[in-house]
Amino acid sequence: MAEIIQKDGTWTFDGDALRLTPGRDKNVSLLRRTLGELTVPLGALAGISFEQGKKSGRLRLRLRDGADPLLQATGGRLAEPNDPYQLSVESDRYGVAEYVVDEVRDALLLDRVPADPVDSYLLPGPSVPLSVSAGDGTASFDGERVRLEWNWKTEDSKSAAGARSLALTDLTTVEWHPAVGLENGYLRFTVRGAETKAPPKYDPNSVELWGFKKDPLMALVAAAVQTRLPHPTASPEAAQATEQPTAIAPEDDHDALLRRLRELGDLHKSGILTDEEFATAKRAVLKRM
Repeated sequence: MAEIIQKDGTWTFDGDALRLTPGRDKNVSLLRRTLGELTVPLGALAGISFEQGKKSGRLRLRLRDGADPLLQATGGRLAEPNDPYQLSVESDRYGVAEYVVDEVRDALLLDRVPADPVDSYLLPGPSVPLSVSAGDGTASFDGERVRLEWNWKTEDSKSAAGARSLALTDLTTVEWHPAVGLENGYLRFTVRGAETKAPPKYDPNSVELWGFKKDPLMALVAAAVQTRLPHPTASPEAAQATEQPTAIAPEDDHDALLRRLRELGDLHKSGILTDEEFATAKRAVLKRM
């Protein structure tokens, strides 16, 4: 087993998977802390690298295209501090970082893991239910429906129709873009038969983002929805099978739901979730139980 422990987080490799645990340091981003621990199977990796700097270095994982719904929904636009597949390494731990890299690379070679794109997600995506408030609205997702609610900053023409409830089966795509410079970001849902090129400010199926602290959390909502949409490279037959829930979803597992309740409690205690967001998410979990 290879393990590196840093303020930024801990990476542990057991030969079959890499476990990525975010650190508790105040500089660890809100998105990474909310996302929590990730387990990346060896088969989802395309490579690993370590870059040395004068004061600190950086470990980077490269995943196979199409393996992770978070990367799919964000299109690789997550800023460095929010990227869960990067780890800041202090200079006195460079040797350990290089050892981790060697162990992972050796395992990739021995298992003959290809770097080709995949046609199904190899990571489960964020747990649901999720509820995030940022920009001009709140986006909630319970695994079956997306609910968009507006605030006092929402454009009148957009908020006039009230809250939106979008069935997962009616969605074709979901996108998250960060705010860059003077250009605002957005979380956009494309509804089958109602495609639009309207700016997010006026699109009732989009939340406009202005570059504030909670904006990246909207990427988690996007990833949770992306996980449940047909894979972009899947065949029409596979896509149809994805839309038919013939098996019990992982999030319906009793132990997983208990873990989610604990995670929600921790997020509420730390102030990441408001009382209202916590109550909504908790009700959704208890309903599934």
